Amino acid sequence: MKTIDSIPTSKIQRATKLVSTGAKVGVNYLKYYGDKLVNTEADAKERLNKNNAADIYDGLKQLKGSALKVAQMLSMEKSILPQAYVEKFSLAQFSVPPLSPPLVIKTFKKYFGKSPHDIFDTFNATSVNAASIGQVHIAEKKGKKLAVKIQYPGVAESIASDLAMVKPIAMSMFNIKGKDSDKYFKEVENKLVEETNYILEMKQSQDITKDCAHIPNLVFPKYYEKYSSERIITMDYMHGEHLSEFTAHNTNSKKSNKIGQALWDFYMFQIHNLKKVHADPHPGNFLVNKDAQLIALDFGCMKTIPVEFYVPYFELAKPENISNKNYFVDKLYQLEILREDDTKEELDFFTEMFHEMLSLFTQPFHNDTFDFSDADFFAKIAALGERYSKNTDLKKMNGNRGSKHFIYINRTFFGLYNLMFDLKAKNIKINNYLQL
Repeated sequence: MKTIDSIPTSKIQRATKLVSTGAKVGVNYLKYYGDKLVNTEADAKERLNKNNAADIYDGLKQLKGSALKVAQMLSMEKSILPQAYVEKFSLAQFSVPPLSPPLVIKTFKKYFGKSPHDIFDTFNATSVNAASIGQVHIAEKKGKKLAVKIQYPGVAESIASDLAMVKPIAMSMFNIKGKDSDKYFKEVENKLVEETNYILEMKQSQDITKDCAHIPNLVFPKYYEKYSSERIITMDYMHGEHLSEFTAHNTNSKKSNKIGQALWDFYMFQIHNLKKVHADPHPGNFLVNKDAQLIALDFGCMKTIPVEFYVPYFELAKPENISNKNYFVDKLYQLEILREDDTKEELDFFTEMFHEMLSLFTQPFHNDTFDFSDADFFAKIAALGERYSKNTDLKKMNGNRGSKHFIYINRTFFGLYNLMFDLKAKNIKINNYLQL
């Protein structure tokens, strides 16, 4: 894969890169208008989406950092983005052009004060995995194979300006209006700032490793503070294949069910017992080893779940509460889905919308076990999302609703559901750790 010798780090450099990307998108639209004259609207639109997705991703992967992280987050919104964008943006999970070896050595010295060759017995300056915020290198120390994650230069310093540039696009995409909309962007900004703090990630990784050590078929690397810093984190190198690679070839249902139960239990224990969760459930953060055990990695994005959000959120997972109109509406107010300034039309519309969504989305919690290989269940979720994304009434209303905590909790569940479906996991015990 082609490597990168430099990353735009200043606000002007990064803005210029986005402007040039925008110009390419403009050219694509000109082509699209001509394409419609000689081809069908559907074919022309599909080509437009593919061209735009490719050009936007090409620009973001050179910027790296929070701009690319937002693309990664959007790739999980399969019911909102056209498929061309989902496919392209999904590459941000574990397939990004890495820094060149000379830039790696320079960056390591800047962050650690020493060359990696002064610290490790061996260090491979060619990356084995590059993502949105950092890339991983293999090293050895005293016969132990290690994975060394190095953060890209300038990422931490550019978060606020990057988000300011993508904010208008996000507000338009999700129909967000109103003076209090900044709470959503501040939530994302705060989480991205945390993700660039590898000292915090080290502590979170050690805590989650200790707290979840009892979960069957779940494995974690050991982390090494001595070889880590605010922008570098060192851990055991874990042997295995990415979860997406495993699901692409696996035909053994026993292995799928074993891994799926470990994955589900991992998330339910965190949510219901620790009241915090690994809010970045994409395939690049999980490996499967030769013993069909799940290896969990990368705990930079941990979301604490306040009790005042947790209780009404999971109360609405119970079918008897969903069917109780007055109780249901009260919980929607508690979760800030319904607003005091809503019109009657908005109250009726969003009450019905969330009743339909929650009745479907919470189905796994309505039984002791659930079959995540059920294609009909996921097809209904996709169809519902597509229907509301095209709803003209919804586009006229204020999309600024819901607690800020929804951003990462919903992201967690959408990601978890997608991983469980990819595994085709069946007969998963749902309530091993439910405490309600």
